[in-house]
Amino acid sequence: MNTFLFMVFLLVVGLLVFAMLARKRSSQDSASGFVDKPKARPPLTAREQAMYNRLVQTLPDLVVLPQVSFAALLTARTRAARATFSRKIADFVVCDRAFKVVAVIELGESKKNRSGASQRDSERDALLTAAGYRVLRYQRVPDVGRVEADFDPSLASVSPLG
Repeated sequence: MNTFLFMVFLLVVGLLVFAMLARKRSSQDSASGFVDKPKARPPLTAREQAMYNRLVQTLPDLVVLPQVSFAALLTARTRAARATFSRKIADFVVCDRAFKVVAVIELGESKKNRSGASQRDSERDALLTAAGYRVLRYQRVPDVGRVEADFDPSLASVSPLG
């Protein structure tokens, strides 16, 4: 009798485990294993694409890099200092052909996303300028004349790496 109850108990436990696993599997996407399957998106927004094209068009002798991690531009000895910039991204970095940074460009957010942005913008700019970078911030895609004026060779600033 005890063996029979033990077998029934094992059967019930086995059925419960099987039911839980089947339920979990059915809630996941079978192809990816994710409940919320990641979807592709363009690497640059429409505004960023327009800005990139404007920079490339206006600055043909310079290299324009979009979406550059601050960690590629800055370094610090302590983890706490690195944490202040490790997850930040510069919209564009403009370099000479030797990849010396000429300027870091930030494209302002649209007005609907501006709450608290000026404080964040100031903090981001302070990190970059403290390291010796020239930061240019545009609220909208500038015209060709403005970009040419901002990158006039007589006003060019040198990368902190020299």
